[in-house]
Amino acid sequence: MNENIQFLQAFLKNPAKVGSIAPSSPELAQKMIEGIAPSADKIVLELGVGTGAITKFLQDSVPNEDSYLGIELDRNLVKSLKKNYPDLKIVCGNATETHHIHQKSHLGKVSYIICCLPFVSLPNEVGERILLEIDKFMQAGCTFRTFQYAHGYYFPSAIKLREFMRNRYGKAKRSQLIVKNVPPAYTLTWTTK
Repeated sequence: MNENIQFLQAFLKNPAKVGSIAPSSPELAQKMIEGIAPSADKIVLELGVGTGAITKFLQDSVPNEDSYLGIELDRNLVKSLKKNYPDLKIVCGNATETHHIHQKSHLGKVSYIICCLPFVSLPNEVGERILLEIDKFMQAGCTFRTFQYAHGYYFPSAIKLREFMRNRYGKAKRSQLIVKNVPPAYTLTWTTK
């Protein structure tokens, strides 16, 4: 099935959990994976894999199946992802249980988090629980990267995410506006040692 159609179907089925009507553009995907160099003891964790728009670019930098863990909530998308990316560990799960899912995977230390979750449309309590999960990895030394759409950059939930991260890890490194994305977006990166 065409990736755009599949993404739109997932959005129409559950707009609060998908958060966009189109998958990330190649330009946004490449910015999201910039500088990511996973290995079995420095794995990359992708939250909200979706249709694999970012995974498609990320897979080339993943050296083996022990270097990647993807978490996606939508079962139909997970089925499709497992067919398209058989060499990557992609599980159906809720990002509010990320730390537990990682522990169950028996994979190495999470050194990179690529987050594609729609914080702007998530209920506050869900967003807060996910941030606390991310915090567990950040305390152990990690790079966290997410994106925010330009039109939602000043929404209360977008500001809340940035404030939560800034209060713990300092100011984000923000990319230039990626205009070749629908809608245009910024990437935001925080790194801890």
